[in-house]
Amino acid sequence: MKEQAEARAGIQPLDSLKKVVGMGFEPRTPRFVRALNVVYRVSQEAIEEKINVLGFDVEHVWALFKKWPNFLTHSEQNIWNSMETFIGLGFSRDEFESMLKRFPQWIGLSGERVKKKTEFLVKKMDWPLKALVFGLSMEKRIVLRCYVMKALLSKRLVGSKFTPMPSVFAITDEAFLYKYVMAIITRICR
Repeated sequence: MKEQAEARAGIQPLDSLKKVVGMGFEPRTPRFVRALNVVYRVSQEAIEEKINVLGFDVEHVWALFKKWPNFLTHSEQNIWNSMETFIGLGFSRDEFESMLKRFPQWIGLSGERVKKKTEFLVKKMDWPLKALVFGLSMEKRIVLRCYVMKALLSKRLVGSKFTPMPSVFAITDEAFLYKYVMAIITRICR
């Protein structure tokens, strides 16, 4: 089994360790362990295939890897399907590449989940589509906050239908509660 992994990846364990340490991963972190595992298992040929699918240069691929080591474990087909899903939703290839550079873990999102979030925001809530939501939980964050905002908008308790999404979705639950619920209750009670 060990020989198969070495033959497949074409890299020795010590070489893998040196490469990961040389990339700046902190050896006492889980990310280091994931990176070491990926470098040891994934061949240079497989990495080059992923580079070709994405059309990125080598430096960009390694930058993505440093953010999320498991990025390189996805098949070329998975990467291609992810790209087609986002482009099919109206994002340009440049927008997809930009999103991927910021959030490489999105390459592993299922097309079904991405489409479900898009349909909810655009069709049901009539909000503009923003990439921010794809990494968030539909049940724990998106739906709950959208319904709170819809209720506040219907009562004209917040200013605009297009309240910036980052201020709605990116903040912590505590900050959301304070900014959008408690502040409104305080204002109403005056």
